[in-house]
Amino acid sequence: MTSFLGTELAHHTIAPDCVQTIELVRDVLARVGDKWTLLTITVLASGPLRFTALHEQVAGISQRMLSQTLRALTRDGLVTRTAYPEVPPRVEYALTPLGRSLHEAVDGLVHWVRGHQSDILRNRDEFDQPAAANPAAPTRA
Repeated sequence: MTSFLGTELAHHTIAPDCVQTIELVRDVLARVGDKWTLLTITVLASGPLRFTALHEQVAGISQRMLSQTLRALTRDGLVTRTAYPEVPPRVEYALTPLGRSLHEAVDGLVHWVRGHQSDILRNRDEFDQPAAANPAAPTRA
């Protein structure tokens, strides 16, 4: 099945392998940019967890959203789901090596934000000031 983007890129004579890469990059960025994905990966970085424990540690997520997030992460090979043949059944979720490498990349971003937090907040405050209070601020369209 070809996406609208894929059709448009192919129309502009972009090579099929480039189209596939572009589509995958967009898809992965959408997944990684999702706050529930980032929070779930961050929590699982400390080790395998059962669904209930994971739900308790990802503040604000519904069970349905956690289930969807875990399914998507498992589909992408970032998380494993291990069901143990016990009574009652026990299921654990853990990061795969691919998921751990994503966590390392995300962790770098988190460290960057922490290191620049005061700059970002100061810039936001300056930007959000009314024009009359800050005449030197550029006008926004």
